Amino acid sequence: MSDTNEFKITQIVDNGQMIQLTLIENISTEPISQKQMIIENVSKKLDSETKEQVMPLLEAILQAQPTVNIKSYQQTQITIAMPKSRYNNMERPQVGNIIEVDLRKSKDLN
Repeated sequence: MSDTNEFKITQIVDNGQMIQLTLIENISTEPISQKQMIIENVSKKLDSETKEQVMPLLEAILQAQPTVNIKSYQQTQITIAMPKSRYNNMERPQVGNIIEVDLRKSKDLN
């Protein structure tokens, strides 16, 4: 995994001297159906003989349930506060812009 990740700016708060940026990971997530997750998880737990007996019943039960799509990945959100001069040096990115953030572990300077 790369040490530098792209984040999308979702909010900017300017109090005059400091700028606070709220960022969310810039990734695409595909929704996965709750039914599919249940079927996959039950399938993993059963041996092949039990699976043959249980899966048709489970699929019939789930057919009657509404389809609920959920995100398969929880996006990282971060907030950064910086002096306004630093923000201006970054060319004043706006809400919706993408910026790169280096997520490597910081080195101990002592």
